[in-house]
Amino acid sequence: MLSGGVADDSLSALDRIDNAIARIEAAVTARVRADAAATRRHEALRSRVSQAIAALDTLIAQGSDD
Repeated sequence: MLSGGVADDSLSALDRIDNAIARIEAAVTARVRADAAATRRHEALRSRVSQAIAALDTLIAQGSDD
């Protein structure tokens, strides 16, 4: 198109920008998935800890009745 490779340089720069945007979008998607997975693990752990505390409360209550 233009002499001296200016069009080629511009296309190359646009390609690099597009590639950078694609990498950023992929990183954001991966981060969102990781955050969602961490949230699920946190909620599961919270539930198990609550159940364990409830079981301990039951045992303590039964022990104090004796």
